[in-house]
Amino acid sequence: MRLITRRQFLATTAAAGALTAIPTLFTGKGSAFAATDMQQDTQVIRVGTRVIEVNGKSARVFGLTQPDGTPGLILDAGKRFRVRVENQLDESTLLHWHGLTPPWEQDGVPGLTQLPIPAGGHHEYDFLLDKPGTNWMHSHHGLQEQMLMAAPLIVRDPLEAADDVQEVVVLFHDFTFRDPMEILSVLQSEGGHGASSADPHAGHGNMQHAAAQNQAAMPMAHLHDVEYDAFLANDRTLDDPEVYRVERGGRVRLRLINGATATAFWIDLDRLQGQLIAVDGMPVEPLRASKFEFAMGQRLDILVDLPAGEEGVWPIFALREGERERTGILLATPAATITKVSNLAPQKVPAIGLNLEQALRATTPLSQRPVDRQHHVVITEAAGYGWLLNGKAHGDHQPMWVRQGERVEITITDQTSMAHPMHLHGHHFQVVAINGKRISGAMRDTVLVPSGGEVTIAFDAINPGEWVFHCHHLYHMAAGMMTSIKYEA
Repeated sequence: MRLITRRQFLATTAAAGALTAIPTLFTGKGSAFAATDMQQDTQVIRVGTRVIEVNGKSARVFGLTQPDGTPGLILDAGKRFRVRVENQLDESTLLHWHGLTPPWEQDGVPGLTQLPIPAGGHHEYDFLLDKPGTNWMHSHHGLQEQMLMAAPLIVRDPLEAADDVQEVVVLFHDFTFRDPMEILSVLQSEGGHGASSADPHAGHGNMQHAAAQNQAAMPMAHLHDVEYDAFLANDRTLDDPEVYRVERGGRVRLRLINGATATAFWIDLDRLQGQLIAVDGMPVEPLRASKFEFAMGQRLDILVDLPAGEEGVWPIFALREGERERTGILLATPAATITKVSNLAPQKVPAIGLNLEQALRATTPLSQRPVDRQHHVVITEAAGYGWLLNGKAHGDHQPMWVRQGERVEITITDQTSMAHPMHLHGHHFQVVAINGKRISGAMRDTVLVPSGGEVTIAFDAINPGEWVFHCHHLYHMAAGMMTSIKYEA
């Protein structure tokens, strides 16, 4: 358990409180969320292995840590991202800076922006951090992400340094003891369907625009094609959750990262209400609620105000869509007694959809100007667990061409049996239409496209290179669901 207030962040780089004896990514040496050295010295991220305990069993997983054991990075906007990645594994790897907009050559996509970093090798990165936000880093090499090769990448706004707000960063994962290659092989041999009979339309009205001809051709919709042994919040289940000691009546900023490879969640604040102030690191007009839809690859920044003068424990849950399974962390005042919280919710939750997306409005939307170029991406599936964009798998795909300075729109239509969180590298886009209805939605880098649904995004082509556009369900991407945006010379 740790007592960390915003005032302590400003005064020291060490967290208060006792550290657990279990060596996990978020409770190793030092504090996961203490202030990072803001000088322009090169930061080091070491790619290695570590052992965590899940359901009473030990598991060796990957880790992305600084030399003192701190996971990931906390940096300041306006500084340079000077980072040396040291690969201490006996296999190659490569990291993607999810949410950042680096020069193309530093984006971390194997075979496109650079070669993988070999075992024992290193690579140095150097570019300007021009925007604050909640981001993350993860492997883009093979299926390493499934084995927890991910960590937070927080870029703070120096203008907020004096705010009396306690920060809590939570990285969610879906965890399996199985070999990810075995999982993919089974999916390809069995087609990957039928893992859940939950109705993805339950409680949602966001599918009404789906074309009737597509409905007739689509396979039966389902939510899950991979089953997991556990769901983790900062490496832990609710059997032994991370506990953050908080001030009575204090304000907490939750920086939440869905690092799961194949699982969408509902964030449930239980007895608290929160203000959603940013998605994917980009500010939105504050939206007050207690439950929030949360797809793979996305981030949510939520402000919660704890009851004034009240001792208590407030769980922050992430519930697997369509199921009762959940994980989470606990916020607890100094004198509060911690009691056990179940890994199962009282009842199943519905699937996530686009209800939250429809309600979001960007604080700083794209400027009003004509669209210079439009692309249409149709998602389909093929026998043998094939997930295709415009009928092509990655490697056989045709890039979507753009020219620097253009305003570009991409309409994504999902004709498959599953929802897909679509992530664009190197840019932030605005959600400008949902199922054909125009909106002035959030600025993002990852948006969910539900089964039978359609989403249109817009962005300004201001970062030359060739940038991948893919599903952030890891096994869908591995099975071909990736294309690219390519700038004309």
